[in-house]
Amino acid sequence: MAAVIRNVVTVKLRPDADAGRVEELIEAFRQMDCPGTLSYSVGRDAGMREGNWSLAIVADFTDAEAYRAYDADGEHNRLRGELAPLAEAISRVQLDLPG
Repeated sequence: MAAVIRNVVTVKLRPDADAGRVEELIEAFRQMDCPGTLSYSVGRDAGMREGNWSLAIVADFTDAEAYRAYDADGEHNRLRGELAPLAEAISRVQLDLPG
C-alpha cells in the first residue's frame, strides 16, 4: 500500500495583512474538497508560544498522486495566489507517513 502523504504549510503573515481577507481565505481553503483528501485543517496560530508563524494548513492525502492533483488544482492555486501577497514567508513540506 502506498504511504499517506501529509502536506504541512506554514504562513507568516505581513504585519499589514488585511485580517478580514485572511479570514475569508482561511474559510475558502477549508472548503477545498479534492479527491484523495483524507483530512484537511486550516487555522491561525493559537498564540501559545511567542515567535510562531501566523497560520497553518495540514492535509493528508491517500498517496502522492492525490497530493499532486491537489497541488495542481485550479481553485487551490487561485487561493494560494491570493494568500501570497499577504504573506511575509511561506514554508511547505510533504511527509511520507508509514502505512
